[in-house]
Amino acid sequence: MTPVAVHELSRTDARRIAVRAQLLDGTPAGGLPDVVRQLTLLQIDPTAAIAPNADLVAWSRLGSSGYSPADLTAALADRTLLELQAMIRPGEDLALYRAEMAEWPERGTPPSWREYHREWVGANDACRRDLLDRLAASGPLPSRELPDTCELPWKSSGWSNNRNVTKLLELMVQRGEVAVAGRSGGDRLWDLAERVYPDTPAVPVAEAVRVRDGRRLRALGIARARGPECPVEPAGVGEAGERAVVEGVRGEWRVDPAQLGQPFTGRVALLSPFDRLIHDRRRTSELFGFDHQLEMYKPAARRRWGYFALPILYGDRLVGKLDATADRKAGVLAVNVIHEDEPCTEAVTEAVGREIEDLARWLELELVQPR
Repeated sequence: MTPVAVHELSRTDARRIAVRAQLLDGTPAGGLPDVVRQLTLLQIDPTAAIAPNADLVAWSRLGSSGYSPADLTAALADRTLLELQAMIRPGEDLALYRAEMAEWPERGTPPSWREYHREWVGANDACRRDLLDRLAASGPLPSRELPDTCELPWKSSGWSNNRNVTKLLELMVQRGEVAVAGRSGGDRLWDLAERVYPDTPAVPVAEAVRVRDGRRLRALGIARARGPECPVEPAGVGEAGERAVVEGVRGEWRVDPAQLGQPFTGRVALLSPFDRLIHDRRRTSELFGFDHQLEMYKPAARRRWGYFALPILYGDRLVGKLDATADRKAGVLAVNVIHEDEPCTEAVTEAVGREIEDLARWLELELVQPR
């Protein structure tokens, strides 16, 4: 077989491939299930300074006339979409994770965590079996209604320290024993996996990893073969796609060949700080020359752009950040400041303004801008 030549891309080419793959180039995105199938996932995060991440990502692709949070609620209720490890994925994709669940923790767990996870779950096996019995009898239930009988507390330097039941349930999801059946007031409702998941056969691990790498590359357009260790969704795409180099950027990439040579229109979009277009900060810096950090964990005095600043996409460039707050009690979307990474033309300013107006309309809030 003749080897495929390495594709030589300019940064503009690479950026446009990334934007187009993420359904942000102005072409019709279809409906919510179509969007999630292309993106492969919507990350769940409860932060709602503007709106929860999953809703904000869906709105940024579908607009105020094409998406309502009720659409996501309905898709989760009828299992068109499933919640799996803090990600919303197409229901049919569960088959790509079943085999890993059966081989936990050797599969589906970062190497640095495997031994601790195995030992901790083993030490708390009596609690695990008690949770299964209680869910079998009375599920779905929120974690607060499940007793903590763990003998060995979960140790963490973060928010999960000593949250034993919640952590054990999350690891039982990875084992394929329990699943999130829905939500009530933001709380996850847990149930036996067999009562939540569709009865689909598992795809063998090697094939499942290959398919997931390919879908991840299709969603990103261009990515590195290898990336930093991530607990749920890898940053790299393995051997998916074809080899590429990007002008002015060191190292080799993998590119989705279906994206090569495609037309590009471009549009303006306000992105969640968790958006997959910018989620890999190194990739964002290399391809877009864009510096962005989520600053809600920083003291207010140390923030450069705001508590939950939204990156602003214009065409194939990230041109600034929107610092705004949705004050639902007051009924307003308050724009604090628009940070320009580069001087914006009148056309850019007007387009961004229209997108902010659409955001307010979608949120059903009055838009208040600085004078």
